[in-house]
Amino acid sequence: MLFLVSMCITYAYTQERESVQNTFKSTRVINTHSVETLQKNKLDIRIGHRFGDFAGSAGGWPTFYGLENAADVLIGFQYGLSNSLGIGLTRTKGAGPHRALINGQIKYRALWQNDKIPVSVTLLAGTGFSTMQASENPEALNRFEQYAHRFSYVYQAHIARKFGDRFSLQITPSYIHRNITRFDVQNDIFSIGAATRIQLSKVYALLIDITAPFSEQHSNGEYTLPVGLGLEIDTGGHIFQINLTNARGMAETDYIPYTNSLWGEGQFRLGFTISRLFNL
Repeated sequence: MLFLVSMCITYAYTQERESVQNTFKSTRVINTHSVETLQKNKLDIRIGHRFGDFAGSAGGWPTFYGLENAADVLIGFQYGLSNSLGIGLTRTKGAGPHRALINGQIKYRALWQNDKIPVSVTLLAGTGFSTMQASENPEALNRFEQYAHRFSYVYQAHIARKFGDRFSLQITPSYIHRNITRFDVQNDIFSIGAATRIQLSKVYALLIDITAPFSEQHSNGEYTLPVGLGLEIDTGGHIFQINLTNARGMAETDYIPYTNSLWGEGQFRLGFTISRLFNL
């Protein structure tokens, strides 16, 4: 790890000048962050929404295929401190045991793909803080007997390559630490994710991402793999995305550990994201 960080810092500046651009068009794919960081002094205002189950016992016509319910809502911003370093802050409704989440991230573009370096690498560190009211149930995960129990943390490395003008592929190893879990569940969880972007035309692109957490709860079927399919539309002024995913939450500390919806039972949902860039 120390070798990787040293190599990243040594070559970051020269690679930034010669880098392959637009591996992804946005700093997020569907569920996962992408390898992209904002340019210096760019502000990205982002609004996202996840509706309720499209089908199954909780969806269908009675809820107008989930459009009358909100699984999660996101609003926030990201800002480019430099072309390689950015910060972000979002508020999400939350869909796991902890709700009303404030999520902070810092992203550093460490390696830039060019004719000598085959991949781009971006490192991310983030935290989720629950502001929900503490429960009086002593067995509830939102009992919050200690203030630190409100926090969870995520660390990721996004490794991506752009193949020509139409296809990009990203691999994302992740580590999540939750300050409080059930007594029979480990606080730490590792996962590996994959994401791709396929350019369909000048305006449209197909997005796919999937995350595979490694935990006993996922192995025994208590939780499922978050999978997302999306259509990205570049309007010139902003990036609009419409997607389908079985993940209810939108923050990494929420959807990676706690997704339990099944595509085969209609427990996927329609969502959208609007991203608008401003120059400051």
